Formats: sequence, C-alpha cells, structure tokens
Amino acid sequence: MKACPRAAGVAVMVIVLALAGCEESAIPQGMRIIDGNPERGALLIREYGCPTCHTIPGIRSANGIVGPPLDRFALRAFIAGRHANTPDNLVHWIMDAPDMAPHTAMPDMGISEDQARHIAAYLYTLR
Repeated sequence: MKACPRAAGVAVMVIVLALAGCEESAIPQGMRIIDGNPERGALLIREYGCPTCHTIPGIRSANGIVGPPLDRFALRAFIAGRHANTPDNLVHWIMDAPDMAPHTAMPDMGISEDQARHIAAYLYTLR
C-alpha cells in the first residue's frame, strides 16, 4: 500500500483543529457559573435584546455598536473597566449594572439572578 502524504497532512490538520476546538470550549475553572446553562443564556441574550447594543460572537445579528463588543469576554480582567471579572460580579452586573456603575449606559433590564447566571455562563464561553 502506498502512503499518501496529502491525506496524512489533512488527517493531522483535522486532529489539530479538533484539539483546538476542545481547548476553546473549556470554561476556565474560576469562571464556571453554578447552575448556569450557556445554551439557555444564548436564548436569553436574544430575548433581552442584548444584540441591539453589543456585538456578541455566536449570537445571530448581534452587531450592535452602542456597548462594547463581547468577544473574548472570558479573557477580560475587568467588567466595565472597574470590577474584577468574577462570576459573582458578572451576575450582579447583568442583573443591575447601574448599581455597580451609576453612570453606565447599560440599563437595569429586570433580569433575574437565575437568568443572569445563564447569560454569564454563555459569556464565559467566549474565549
């Protein structure tokens, strides 16, 4: 049997891409949200109209430019440039951003803690 270098190269590339995909889907240990479901969070992001203001990877038509883009959110050190990017702070921010930063343009959207946990779980998948 004759080896095909091109097929071997394609196989190696598929394996590398699969491993890279596994790495990117892992949520950092310190950013896991208890009882947070990223898929439910994606639905809530659309339901609450977050795409109107933010560009959000993985959310269809999320091309807003009023708020900051949320790409690579899990890698950010701060929320709104002033609060450590921790699960508790993020859930609080999603529930009531003006309580944490009174002059923020992000409104209190009436999001419950349970819903905020799902949204935070989705945002922490963005690496």
